[in-house]
Amino acid sequence: MEFEKKLNVTHTGIPGLLVVDMPVHGDNRGWFKENWQRAKMTALGVPDLRIVQNNVSFNAARGVTRGLHAEPWDKFISAASGEIFGAWVDLREGPTFGQVFTTRVDASRAVYVPRGVANGFQALADGTVYTYLVDAHWSLDRKREYTFVNLADPALAISWPIPLDQCELSDADRAHPLLADVTPMPPRRTLVTGADGQLGRAVGAYAKAHGLTGFEFTDRDEFDFSDPEAYGRIDWDSYGTIINAGAYTAVDRAQTPQGRAAAWRANALGPSLLARTAKEHDLTLVHVSSDYVFDGSRARHDESEAFSPLGVYGQSKAAGDLAVAGAPRHYILRSSWVIGEGRNFVGSMLALAARVSDPGDALEQVTVVDDQVGRLTFTDDMAGAVMHLLDTHAPYGVYDMTGSGEEASWYQIARRVFEQAGADPDAVRPVSTSEYYAHATGPVAPRPAHSTLDLTKIEKTGYQPNDWQDSLTQYVTTLRRDLEVK
Repeated sequence: MEFEKKLNVTHTGIPGLLVVDMPVHGDNRGWFKENWQRAKMTALGVPDLRIVQNNVSFNAARGVTRGLHAEPWDKFISAASGEIFGAWVDLREGPTFGQVFTTRVDASRAVYVPRGVANGFQALADGTVYTYLVDAHWSLDRKREYTFVNLADPALAISWPIPLDQCELSDADRAHPLLADVTPMPPRRTLVTGADGQLGRAVGAYAKAHGLTGFEFTDRDEFDFSDPEAYGRIDWDSYGTIINAGAYTAVDRAQTPQGRAAAWRANALGPSLLARTAKEHDLTLVHVSSDYVFDGSRARHDESEAFSPLGVYGQSKAAGDLAVAGAPRHYILRSSWVIGEGRNFVGSMLALAARVSDPGDALEQVTVVDDQVGRLTFTDDMAGAVMHLLDTHAPYGVYDMTGSGEEASWYQIARRVFEQAGADPDAVRPVSTSEYYAHATGPVAPRPAHSTLDLTKIEKTGYQPNDWQDSLTQYVTTLRRDLEVK
């Protein structure tokens, strides 16, 4: 054993598999080491293991050999006594499937093993004590998620120091499949809340179009993320990511007593519970926010601007953002003027355009607000941005994400919709916000005058949002075609 080592982390040929050399302090009494030192080790690149269980394997005789088991959690293995020869095989989906790494482990060396990498070892001394810290609780149900490979498979070409025919193995380990017959371990699952909403549908369409697996889509009836009791019914250790596509979006209704309670429950309480869960289980949390967290006094908003919401909806969304920011691994994507599958402004304008063009309809003109400006956000573009951030492991934090291009008012957008629908755009009349709301019959929420968001940060990650005008043309064309089919 080397007592003079310095703490050092070495990357192996298997992504995420790390060798940790550590100092061991010895004297006439024996030795001492810091087997897990969170601050020092994470500073050197070891993932911040959320330790929930400590396992110890005692191996009575030299030559005891165990493995190869790929488990659905991360672990940190070391030797408390004796020495092992360790072997690891990547059994995860991807280009490094089947890659092998081996090394010896004594009290001065540990190995960080990521989920899906098969682990095996051979005791090189009598009374070897092998220990490992894990970030998920063992259960029989979780054991069914294991993936195995045979430690004697010639394709792996593992040079065990002691020939396996001279070793003590379990019957189960002898019977594990060869690499050629192994089904790779899939990545952790992704839970999508609000699956029946506009963004949830877009994420589902993206996953289907790109052949993505491991996505689970839930609506409020299946999983009410604003209900604290609902969380105990889910095995969170089997998930890696939560995409929160659920929200209360009835901006005007949020000004009523009933709507206020619903908005705060869905937009603030729900995200706070998701953030707490993400933190406890080391999950990545993706959350979609709104331009309504600002008062619109600036012509353009960036990610550093302080919150200044005008109404209940904006206040509840700002509270949700603050809660989500407490999750270490989070993405907050801030949107404006969202358009997707379901009821929205563009669909309403198309319906009005059809009425204006109908000689039998008495509707001659439509008034639309002309002093609120911004850019549309199409949900398919937002879904693409979400997946881009996740796939590229972009830095966690807040990202403004809308369509690109020139800003426009609701009035100008309505005119474009009428033009594309073949209706007279002059039938759309501009009106000020104050004039429009003076004739409102129900509750009215204050709205930002300027909703344009700065896209510089997300563009620097390599994602280029679509020009909202191009997306609008495609959206209107598709919606009109679908209406004709019906």
